[in-house]
Amino acid sequence: MNGMTTGVIEQPKAARAPSASRIWLKAIELTARIETLPGRLFADVVDDWAQRQPDRIALVMDDAMLDYDGLSKRISRYARWARSVGVAKGDTVALIMPNGIDYVAAWLGISRVGGVVALINIKLIGQSLAHCLDVAKPLHIIVAHDLMATLESAKPHLKTEAKIWTHGDARSERAIDVALAALDDGPLLAEEHGGVTIDDRALLIYTSGTTGLPKAASISHRRILNWGFWFAGLTGASPQDRLYDCLPLFHSVGGIVAPCSMLAAGGSVVIAEKFSASNFWSDIVRHDCTLFQYIGELCRYLLKAPPSEYENRHRLRLACGNGLRGDIWEDFQGRFAIPRILEFYAATEGNFSLFNVEGQVGAIGRIPPLLAHRFPASLVKLDPDSGAPLRNEGGFCLASARGEAGEAIGRIGTADQGGGRFEGYTDAGETEKKILRDVFAKGDAWFRTGDLMRLDDKGFFHFVDRIGDTFRWKGENVATSEVNDAVRDFTGVVDATTYGVSIPGTDGRAGMSAIVVNEGFDVTALSAHLAQRLPAYARPVFIRISRELDATETFKQKKGELAREGFDPSAISDPLFMLEPKSGAYVALDGKAYAAISEGAIRL
Repeated sequence: MNGMTTGVIEQPKAARAPSASRIWLKAIELTARIETLPGRLFADVVDDWAQRQPDRIALVMDDAMLDYDGLSKRISRYARWARSVGVAKGDTVALIMPNGIDYVAAWLGISRVGGVVALINIKLIGQSLAHCLDVAKPLHIIVAHDLMATLESAKPHLKTEAKIWTHGDARSERAIDVALAALDDGPLLAEEHGGVTIDDRALLIYTSGTTGLPKAASISHRRILNWGFWFAGLTGASPQDRLYDCLPLFHSVGGIVAPCSMLAAGGSVVIAEKFSASNFWSDIVRHDCTLFQYIGELCRYLLKAPPSEYENRHRLRLACGNGLRGDIWEDFQGRFAIPRILEFYAATEGNFSLFNVEGQVGAIGRIPPLLAHRFPASLVKLDPDSGAPLRNEGGFCLASARGEAGEAIGRIGTADQGGGRFEGYTDAGETEKKILRDVFAKGDAWFRTGDLMRLDDKGFFHFVDRIGDTFRWKGENVATSEVNDAVRDFTGVVDATTYGVSIPGTDGRAGMSAIVVNEGFDVTALSAHLAQRLPAYARPVFIRISRELDATETFKQKKGELAREGFDPSAISDPLFMLEPKSGAYVALDGKAYAAISEGAIRL
């Protein structure tokens, strides 16, 4: 497995795909058992597989691996470490570590005995990192030896005092590797479990912070079990599967959904240090993976990458993820010969999910009638200016019609009440902001996703945009995702992000796209391309050619700073262009033109 495969792998004969109803029923069957055993946590699931198949690989990287027996023992060591340093039920331990095998073992072990593990973004520094730690209030912080400088940058801003443990260097004053080695790795005794149940909080996972500071979402043991078994059912996972996970382990999809769906089924998880378009397909082939997890723009990056000799030599049967846009779906699936794509929609803190089990191109999923009680979702109309839900004379929200964009909301409650649980954040005020009350009846409560969607005639949901990413121009709503798709499809455009900028004396905000290009880009031909793809009001008024675009670890674009910088050539060193009103072509934007626009002499 460690040597690169050089020959062509024979593709297995295509098996008949299971029906959508069978897939749904399998997921329901696996998750139905969770409530019947409230004391059974995900670590217990790993223990069971360790008894049944101790030698099967559970977690593997290029330089390390753990079989199920080894993972079970590692979890026990972390559990006993937590008890030995006085971590009681509800106490928090922060984890600042890169992708690695011990990452999964650490949070499974610490949470097993009641600790709450805060999964910290390793790219944060200074005040941002201090904010996330202060929100969690950890008693202990486990930090990778190589990331000590990162933690040091936060110390001047920290209000929280915590004991620091280093991982990966046994010579450190407080080395967790040494502490773990001194502990028993046998199964936990009954009295060591601490009375933890599926209702208890297990993790804090942070929102990505594309706008404002990250919020810490509360994740219970129930939620972890539901994610793991639900996706195990929908993907048809088995012990023979090997899933490739190159996403950050500190986020919900890369760190919980991907590994837990495989571990729930007794399969193997191949963990990459990070996503690399150039290494992706060789990793897939070398590790003989049968599935991979994607998110955001990962699929587009792969499609934009030069051909790889390995991209069709795999044994993949499925790709699972969220964020595969309809404009590249068929090209992506065709070029890389992926038999099945399972696109889904979910939010870390959300109380409902959507799954495109049928593989409907461009859709994020639908809710089958047999699950309408489990995933009660609706779309409500919004005021285009304020973003607030529109209400009728009786004070209730207005449901969007078929084909009409609206904010997706999920009813809050338990399954037997016809709702989904919303576990909220550590901040009660932030939790309340996400709740919409008196929606369709007095006293009801619904979770606000902040996402615009539309429902087609077949009952499939389609993602439109984040609410904050939609703006009005020329009296029309512009969805930035639609503009991005059109711009990225132009020759020479490597990446693009779109946002609205204010122009004095005009209503709404004008569209502006910041793009990264290569040598094949010709700005003089861009306007003709966009005229074929977008209505006039949606075409970017301004173009900014940047060297790179800032994004979160899950490929969500950060555009706040770009929007604040606007289109002033005196403040921006990047080349700028404007859509000239008379010719309809993009021309260079200089200081003189900027002044004319600002003074109303040029009306766009």
